[in-house]
Amino acid sequence: MAAEFGSDFMVITAEDGTEFEVEVLTTVEYNGSSYLAVIPAEGEAEGPADYQVSILKSTEEDGESVLCGIEDEEELEAVNNLIMDLLYDEEN
Repeated sequence: MAAEFGSDFMVITAEDGTEFEVEVLTTVEYNGSSYLAVIPAEGEAEGPADYQVSILKSTEEDGESVLCGIEDEEELEAVNNLIMDLLYDEEN
């Protein structure tokens, strides 16, 4: 999959200080905000079930970029549809 979508990796630090390396599949813009579709980096997942795509919203707090989950169901569905369309188009 990495060769198909590129090799953009980043480390995300959770609120408790735990660090996770993820591969960024794609980034999309929606309603003036940026969203990232990520999966655990190779070696970070324990099994195939751990390779679920997570969608994170990029926001700014105190001048720093912060990634967070999307709580609004309509926003999440719209962004998910954009990402799936984009990934499907890249596949073809």
